[in-house]
Parts: sequence; structure tokens; C-alpha cells
Amino acid sequence: MPALVESMFFVRETPWHGLGTRVEEAPDSKEAIKLAGLDWDVVQEPVCKKSGIEIPGYLANVRSSDDSVLGIVTKKYTIVQNREAFEFTDSLVDSGMVYETAGSLRDGRCVWLLGKMPKDKILDDDMEPYVCFTNTHDGTGAIRVVCTPVRVVCNNTLNFALNTAKRSWSAVHRGNMESKLAEAQHTLGLITDYQYQLKVDAHRLASIRVSDDAVEAMLDRIYPVTDKDSDIRKKRVDMLKNNMFACMQAEDIKKYRGTAWGVMMAATDFADHSEPLRKTASFQENRWGQIIAGHPFVDQMYKFVA
Repeated sequence: MPALVESMFFVRETPWHGLGTRVEEAPDSKEAIKLAGLDWDVVQEPVCKKSGIEIPGYLANVRSSDDSVLGIVTKKYTIVQNREAFEFTDSLVDSGMVYETAGSLRDGRCVWLLGKMPKDKILDDDMEPYVCFTNTHDGTGAIRVVCTPVRVVCNNTLNFALNTAKRSWSAVHRGNMESKLAEAQHTLGLITDYQYQLKVDAHRLASIRVSDDAVEAMLDRIYPVTDKDSDIRKKRVDMLKNNMFACMQAEDIKKYRGTAWGVMMAATDFADHSEPLRKTASFQENRWGQIIAGHPFVDQMYKFVA
């Protein structure tokens, strides 16, 4: 991820990659946008051929601070400026949210804001609910707001795809963005709703017994292996399974051992920290997306045990 980070600020604890501006206290939105290096606008300019003739229907999204091209978009694309993102999340400050970090990735093509809500408790664990706002300026993604609870004791994300509550909102860069952002503010009640439903689900899953054999059967379905597979793949799959079982033995989930909740705690640990089967050039970027939006492995395990 270090290569992806262009600029950012963070509160108190320095990230593992050591990049960004450290501050002691969470800033207000006006200071945050400057500290994060996001105090620039996106302007649109015509796209032309080498001959100078304009290409109809397309525009270049250009960063005002250095004239760098962030992406080529259609004329239907509607810009959401960085300051609009902060104005949007400012509405949560009255609910106790504080800005934790913000910045840009991939040379400004993607920006994010992360706010921390007041601490909560699920079963015997302290939880810190986070709200993440992400936006892209290159036309490759939507505006997204996601609720991401974090289990404090191990810093793992509990991004379960609950059947009873949604935890994200998104909108494409078309139409009236002002009304869409207003709609998103109304849907931010999902933070409270998701936290409540996660508590209910935790108590339910903690009462469901799940054997090691059942977990192994689940892993066999998620990571199937056939005789035609190479020895390397077989070895990697065995390693992943062993890692998952190692996570199930962790001290911090011993009290939930043998329950569906214990399996899900291990699954989040596994998903957040294990290496993928194939380590592609973009795997760190994909991991960032999975931590924010949810990991497919966690979702599959949840469907099995729930």
C-alpha cells in the first residue's frame, strides 16, 4: 500500500508504512482537508486528438493544484469535490464522530475520509465503529459510505454482510449529486442500525456450536482442490487452512471457541492478515478495498455458520 498512498494525515498512531502527517488531536474539517493534502479541486477540460480536434462526449478530470490528469470521463460524469465530501461528513460530528485519517491514493485518483464514532461493546469486546467515505476522480468507481466496526483487542474489521442490516451506501457520478449526498446523510442511520444488529447477531452466533470438522468442510468448499491441481496450489491451500485453524486457537477468542461467533472472529483475523493464494501486483490495493467494503471469505464463512 505505501506506493498507493500519495498524501494523508493520521491521529497519534503512525501507520505501518510511515507515510503522512501526524497530529495529536483530530482536526476539524477545514484543517483536515489541508493536512490530508486534499485542498484542491477537480476541473474538467476537453479531450483532444493529436491534431487538436476535440473528441466529442469526453472530458479530462484535471487536478487544479498541478494540472495532472486524474482520468477521462464522459460528459455525464458529475464531479464531487473533496470539500463537498468533508462537508458531507461534518454532519456526523454532532453525533460524536472525530476525523481519524484522510488522504489520497493512486496520485489523487481515489480519496478517502475515515471518522471514528464513540466506542461500543459487542459481547465482552470493545468495538470502535468507523465511517469511511471514499470517492474516485478517475471515473472508475462510485461515491461510497461504509460502516466498518473494528474489534479493538486485535484491530480486526467485522465487515459481515448481515441479512438484517445494510452497512454501506453508494452512488454513481451522474445526475444530481447534491440530492444523492443528502440521501446518503439520511441513510447514515445505518451506522446505528448495523451496530445494533451486529450485537444481536453476535449473541445468536455465540450460542451456535460449530465443530472443527464443520469448519474444515466449509474451507473445502471455499478452497476446493482436485487431482488436476498443481502441487503448489495444493500446498498453498493447505497453508491457508492451517492459518485459519491457527486463528481459531488465538487467546483473544478462546472464550468463543467451538461457536459460530468464534469462527467468525477467526475468519476476520484470517482475512485481515493472511496472504492471498496468488500475490498479484494489485493485491495490496485489493486488500484496502476488502477491509473497507468487506472480504468475500468472511461473507462466505458467515453464510455457512449463520
